[in-house]
Amino acid sequence: MTATRNLGFVAAAATLLAAAPLSAIFERWTWLIQAAIAVTVVAGVAALTRLVRAPLWGQVLGMLGGLTLALAWLFPAGTELVAFLPTPSTFAHFGELLSASVVDMRSYGVKVPDTDPLLFVSVLGIGGVAVVVDVLAVGLRRPALAGLPMLAIYSVPVAVYVDSVPAVPFVVGAAGYLWLLVTDNVDRVRRFGRRFTGDGRDVDVWESSPLAAAGRRLAVVGVVLAVALPLAVPGMTGGLLNAVGAGTGTGSGNGQGGNPGRIDLFASLSGQLNQSEVYEMVTVTTNEPNPFYLRYGVADELRPDGFRVRNPTGRPVTRDLPDPTQRSGTGNGVERTRYQATVEVSKNLNMPLLPAYAEPVRTVELSGNWLYDPNQQVVFSNRENSRGKRYSFDYVRSTYTPTALRRAPSLPSDHPIRLQQTATPPVEQVDTLVADLVRGRSTDYDKVRAIYDHFSADNGFTYSLTTKGGTSGQDIVDFLNNKAGFCQQYAAAMAWLVRSAGIPARVAFGFTNGTGRTDEGYVLTNRNLHAWTEVYFDGMGWVPFDATPAYGVQGSTRSAWAPDTDAPEPAATEPGAPAAPDDSEAAPEATDPDAADQDTDAGLAVGANDPTRQAPVWPWWTAGALALLALLAAPALLRMALRRRRAARPAVTLAPATVDAGAGPAGEAGRPVTVVLDPDRARADAHAAWDELLDTLVDYRVRVDRTETPRATAERLVTEAVGEDASAATAVRLLGRAEELARYARAPLAGGELHPALRAVRSALATRTDRRTRLLAAVLPPSVLLRWRTALGNASSRLVARTGDARYRLLRWSPRRLLATRTGR
Repeated sequence: MTATRNLGFVAAAATLLAAAPLSAIFERWTWLIQAAIAVTVVAGVAALTRLVRAPLWGQVLGMLGGLTLALAWLFPAGTELVAFLPTPSTFAHFGELLSASVVDMRSYGVKVPDTDPLLFVSVLGIGGVAVVVDVLAVGLRRPALAGLPMLAIYSVPVAVYVDSVPAVPFVVGAAGYLWLLVTDNVDRVRRFGRRFTGDGRDVDVWESSPLAAAGRRLAVVGVVLAVALPLAVPGMTGGLLNAVGAGTGTGSGNGQGGNPGRIDLFASLSGQLNQSEVYEMVTVTTNEPNPFYLRYGVADELRPDGFRVRNPTGRPVTRDLPDPTQRSGTGNGVERTRYQATVEVSKNLNMPLLPAYAEPVRTVELSGNWLYDPNQQVVFSNRENSRGKRYSFDYVRSTYTPTALRRAPSLPSDHPIRLQQTATPPVEQVDTLVADLVRGRSTDYDKVRAIYDHFSADNGFTYSLTTKGGTSGQDIVDFLNNKAGFCQQYAAAMAWLVRSAGIPARVAFGFTNGTGRTDEGYVLTNRNLHAWTEVYFDGMGWVPFDATPAYGVQGSTRSAWAPDTDAPEPAATEPGAPAAPDDSEAAPEATDPDAADQDTDAGLAVGANDPTRQAPVWPWWTAGALALLALLAAPALLRMALRRRRAARPAVTLAPATVDAGAGPAGEAGRPVTVVLDPDRARADAHAAWDELLDTLVDYRVRVDRTETPRATAERLVTEAVGEDASAATAVRLLGRAEELARYARAPLAGGELHPALRAVRSALATRTDRRTRLLAAVLPPSVLLRWRTALGNASSRLVARTGDARYRLLRWSPRRLLATRTGR
């Protein structure tokens, strides 16, 4: 029963570890604390039911009841008995949380805040998995099957992070799963009684089995390979290597579809607009005479560092899309006309968003992988990208008169759009400026126009790529003080000020109309990328306002409700007086081609003072190829260095005495060999020459017998290796005699002729071997590889021995050993 109880708590801990991937979804760790409470209650109830020997179905009911009590205490409805006993109102409250969680899933992008509906769903899911894992691992004794419900938890971030799954939480979850398997197997092995090692030594209860230790090592290696292999194999994941190789093209965004909410539209457009090369991105044809901007994204989440992109949600574009002509407010100054357009995206625009005019109602030639978010009015995909796409769609162009917009009532304070799209960080200077601008304005449109008119030349605002550095520490305040910037700052600043006035606003991204319509339609380049502000009016929808000075934007478009505030007032001219200069003459820097290249949009983030510089990206395989070449050349270089080190020993001082080197094979007289005065130096030379001979034999695939004496080895080589080469035979005998005397004699031989003898033997061996052996001996010397294998094996053996000794010493003080000893007594 004790082992079963331990296994139950290990199953609970493994479930919490398997829930680690949820850390990539939530901003905070509240979910983990609440989940730990729920899982602890489930594990405790399971232990109690097993203590009273309840059947399996009773254990399941008990765990479900414990989970219900934990949920009632963590997410109370206010009608519980004794703070955690649920009532019918509690279950009704749970249903409301489940319904609200669906809304929150659509409203928030990762990472999500700690809302009660999302936390309730997470804790409910983890608690349910804990129940299933306990039943499989403890009740049915099938812990391997417990990996399936654990895998269900990991599928949540997989569904959210389509293009890249976090690897570290997977390792944590896998560790919990392995812990569960090891605990179950240890419990099973203990049922067999006493354990023994391979050498027959008895293993105490408190000691781990050598087989279990090997299994843990194999498990660790398996987890490492499972995590590392997808990073190294192309196409298996959009992880490490894809990130290294990203940025080599000229497109924007990622190339494999992905999550639109994770794209920094400000940064990507900033990089495109700062390209020195002008290239086509989109070609669009439409039957609308004067279309507005072609849009593809919005940023509607305002943080202290500026606007950010949220995750879009929607339904496939192959289904019916919302028709704005059915919206209330048509007529009385509101005109909605339906048009048709065809868009062809070049290879230079590569992102999971499609350019389209606002409010599309029908699409053609797009698959169900493309979705439409009616709130953000964007077409996006989690599986595909826009590169090379050609598609057609019908859309509705809405125009308004100032009078119609003034009639639009303000949104109620509890309206979801107002709650979400009017949140602003507290900035005192901004709030003071907005209060001064909207003072005396009664309608939302008049307030928006007051803010819109503030960004004019009369108030000192100019279009410039080089903005001055501020000292306020807040980018929005610096821009409002310096009054110089480009489209990204104008759009974001106006949206911020409109939100401060209590009116929903956001930043939209897209293309201007460029140089105008051609025979092929509108050809839009990276110079036509633009950002503007959209303001929400009740009954009208999102209405565009472009506060950027028109002279700084190529293809700028103005409307009746948002006119060009910098345009000169029309004045009557006297007869014979010269005509007033047009806009192009009033702004010569916009018509000068050189000035136009220098005065284009440089990005779309508030406070982006400097153009984005793209560092050169080297292909990742270059470093890999160099590392591979260095690795392949290492054995040959080490072999050459060792040979030179053995041959570079200083000459030995010689003595006049001589000894006989031994008789030749045919009874020839032996030739005298000089004896040295420094025997230690001579022995070292002889040993080095003999080691070099053995390495040479290994390189040329000649058998080496370490049990033979040097003389026996030399005679065998004369017979088997060098054959009839008399000089090589003499050299081999000389090397053998030198090693023999260095080992056993008091007076070793001199080393002056040993290295020429080595060269003679090497030449004879190379002559008698095939080309492949010679090539391997030069490029991948087997002697070096053998030395590496031997060193690795010795190091591994020493490490295992030291680790085992240290572990044995530590386990002497293990509580498990002390308890086992006490039980034995």
